Amino acid sequence: MGDYAVFAIVNFDANAYANAVLAGEAYPPSSSSQAKQKSSLSVPEPAKEDISVAISKLDIGIDDVSKQIKTLVTAHHEDLLQHASNASKLSVSLASVRHCIRKSAFRIRQLQTNVVRLQRIQQANDALRRTARFGVLVKRLEAQMSELAGYERTGTPSAAGDQEDKERTIAKAALSIAELGALLDGPDEGDGVHAQPDAETTLPTRANSIPLRSVNAAASYLSFITDARKKVKGEMEAMVLQGLASLNQSLLASSLQTAYNLRTLPTLVEGLVRDLSEAVEERIQNTFDLSRISKEITTKEPPQASQGLLYKSRVRTEPTNITAPQFAAALWTRLESLVEEMSRCCIKVYTLEKVLDLKKDPLSGISFLDEALKAIDNKPSAVFSASLGKSLEKYARDAARGSSFLQQTLTSGYPKLLRLFHEFFASIAVHTDTCVHDILSIVGCLQLSLLTLLTATPSPETILILRALSTFEALYLSRSSTRMNEAVSQAFSGGSRVPPGTNEGNNIVRTVTNELDSARFDPLLVRAVAKNVATSLDNVAIKADGLIVSDRSAVSLLGPIATPQQLLNGQVATCLCHCWTKLDKLMEEHTESVSSMIVPSITKIRSRYDHIVDPLLGAIKKELAAIVSRLHRLDLQKTIDPMSGMSGTSLYMKDLVDKLNFVKTGILSNFALEIVRPWIPNIVKYVIRIFVLHASIAKPLGESGKLQLTTDMTELEFSLNAFLAEPGSQSKRSGSLLENIGEEYKALRAMRPLLFLENGLLASPERTAGLTPLVVLHHILVRSPLPLPHTLHGWQESEYVRWVDEHSVEEALSLIDSSITHWEKRDRNGEDETAEEYIRLARTVLQTA
Repeated sequence: MGDYAVFAIVNFDANAYANAVLAGEAYPPSSSSQAKQKSSLSVPEPAKEDISVAISKLDIGIDDVSKQIKTLVTAHHEDLLQHASNASKLSVSLASVRHCIRKSAFRIRQLQTNVVRLQRIQQANDALRRTARFGVLVKRLEAQMSELAGYERTGTPSAAGDQEDKERTIAKAALSIAELGALLDGPDEGDGVHAQPDAETTLPTRANSIPLRSVNAAASYLSFITDARKKVKGEMEAMVLQGLASLNQSLLASSLQTAYNLRTLPTLVEGLVRDLSEAVEERIQNTFDLSRISKEITTKEPPQASQGLLYKSRVRTEPTNITAPQFAAALWTRLESLVEEMSRCCIKVYTLEKVLDLKKDPLSGISFLDEALKAIDNKPSAVFSASLGKSLEKYARDAARGSSFLQQTLTSGYPKLLRLFHEFFASIAVHTDTCVHDILSIVGCLQLSLLTLLTATPSPETILILRALSTFEALYLSRSSTRMNEAVSQAFSGGSRVPPGTNEGNNIVRTVTNELDSARFDPLLVRAVAKNVATSLDNVAIKADGLIVSDRSAVSLLGPIATPQQLLNGQVATCLCHCWTKLDKLMEEHTESVSSMIVPSITKIRSRYDHIVDPLLGAIKKELAAIVSRLHRLDLQKTIDPMSGMSGTSLYMKDLVDKLNFVKTGILSNFALEIVRPWIPNIVKYVIRIFVLHASIAKPLGESGKLQLTTDMTELEFSLNAFLAEPGSQSKRSGSLLENIGEEYKALRAMRPLLFLENGLLASPERTAGLTPLVVLHHILVRSPLPLPHTLHGWQESEYVRWVDEHSVEEALSLIDSSITHWEKRDRNGEDETAEEYIRLARTVLQTA
């Protein structure tokens, strides 16, 4: 097959092959090296040879092929004969089919001719039908326009029924005009309208219908229809404007029905929303225009009596210090008018949207709101609110950037500005359901629970409008925070040399109160201010912590005067006390959401105050208790000298009186009187309680000791009464102030007769009234040979008294009971009878305790 490979090429050309042989060239010719490579691989290149040799080779090849064909025909002659027979039969069938096709083509041409004729008849029929319908509608429109002209001749309808008839006539006329327009413009343009369709089936060829404008009978009424459309459209627009102005939903519904019949409802709604948005935008622009404010103030100023040669300055857009109040008053007047105008426009839009939502076409049932949404992307209220918010944000931001006066006025008066918008939302709330939640969560003028405030979510429209005020709110909060931080910095500006006191604390509280009261009407604004308040109060705690001294000198009571550290801590504690007490009361006036933000900071201030006061009060009590414990150093069982008379006050009592005087005049005087006032009774009660306990365990105790304790008690009463007296008080009578102390003073008074009672009367509750069972038990043990609890346990008297003061009465009585039980288990030598008497008395007291 290698010799015949060249003839098996797909694009073999005999003429080209013959030319190549005559020219002595290779076939097929190679166009590139790649083609040569391919041809060498697939088709062997014939050698350049003589023409006669090539012809002889072709003859041999032809003979060879003829032999092969003959061999194949001989081998398959039966199949070939069968195929030939079948082909002859198929030719007969094909001739029959060809004849039928010719007949079908003729009939198809006849059908096409009839279809064209039918279409033309249908077009003519449709034109005649629409012309007839056109004539009916024209007569109906003439009657409706005549009726409408009758209403105009009689003037404005006086009765409500006449007005409704007129509105109904206008709506019918609009429907007639719309159907006439659909008939004139052709079926395709009239398919989307809502005219009454005929019972006939719509044909596929209606696009080729004859327009009635080309019919002379219909064309003669075009001017009449155009005039009627203009008149009805004018009446409709007047009704829309009147309905929006008076918020008459019935009139507005009739006008919208007319617009729907005229096929102009989407365009009408879009135009109304656009006009209201442009009107509000223009009003906003004029409100923030300082040049207009300046002209307004200039026109109101009275003309000067004599101009003369006085210099007349040009009109100023920025106010001076003198004219700033006039500019501010004019600006707020304009803002109030702007809010009223915004309210009116919003109410109109919401009323329009409500009517569109409720109104449906009586014939098709299509909602007017869905029809209006074909021309606008969203609901009319959403579109108007978005436009209003953008305009308000744009002009307010530009005004604040371009005028320092506007920025300062609107920032300092931001609560007033926010109140205006509260009135705005409150005025439109009754006209829409979606805005009610905004009023609940933003206006805050209603009595709401915290859960309602937190769960209510404002609508996107409200957020867009309030976003315009975000710039002024941020500036207002910044200045509010600055005012509070300045008050704190001013209070601590003197450092340790001039520490803050009562005035500084009151100034901080006054500043915080003013800021919270200014924002109190708005729940969101007051929360933002509360965050700044918490930060400022944290700063108070931090600065106070830096001034507080906590070393030994702050609690030293050596005297004779207070240390500088005590003076410093007293001033700082006074400032902190005024802060946390007054702020704590202030939190009762605010909601839980606000107080929860500020209370942690108040608690920090309270902790700093306690960090100063608690160690000092503890040191005072510890020092006074140590002085009283020196009572046990006295010899209370020595014999009475009848020649010496009454003994004087003990040395420890003199020291106690001096120390009380130093505490009052040197230590407590560093604090404000209202702070110290609750401390003094507590100190007095503690001193009396400690003294009674020490006196009840003084052992051994003789008659001289009893007299000495009585003398010391009298001196203690005088000193404590003086300690209780406030500066400038006229009450100097002993006991007059101690009587207000209560149970402790009664115990001190009852201690005197206890010392001189007979043993048998010690267990009598009537004779020991005013004393606790613990004190009575102590005195019984003092008289008895039984050891006191602290002696049994090896404690000092001061340690035992401190233990009793720190533990409950039941624990102290249990300790005494265990001591008596321990004594009963011991071996007693010669003391049984005496001890038994006291044990019996002690058991009696324990049982009645």
